[in-house]
Amino acid sequence: MTWIITKYLLTAGMVVFISEVAKRSDKLGGFIAALPLMTLLTLTWLYIENHPEEKIANHAYYTFWYVIPTLPMFLLFPCLLPKLGFWMTMGACVVATVICFGLFAVLMKNFGIQLL
Repeated sequence: MTWIITKYLLTAGMVVFISEVAKRSDKLGGFIAALPLMTLLTLTWLYIENHPEEKIANHAYYTFWYVIPTLPMFLLFPCLLPKLGFWMTMGACVVATVICFGLFAVLMKNFGIQLL
């Protein structure tokens, strides 16, 4: 139980750290948020918990493919925010990301990459 609490605290601490940096600097906050810190932390947790190397490698592989359809959201958000407000923009971005992911998964299936 102590291990799970430690994992939660460290992982949550990263989110808090990034949000605190972003309060002070948009560019630095965005840069740190763009780093694959959560992925690296996840890979570390899987390794420490003795998961097979294949599972760890698969996580990194699928993370790569899942990042691509999320990228349009980062361009859509600043365009919609002044027009729709925060919560509507968040909702629209979630819907757009789900649609992008679905379309991307169909496209990648043609290349033999199964994302769903």
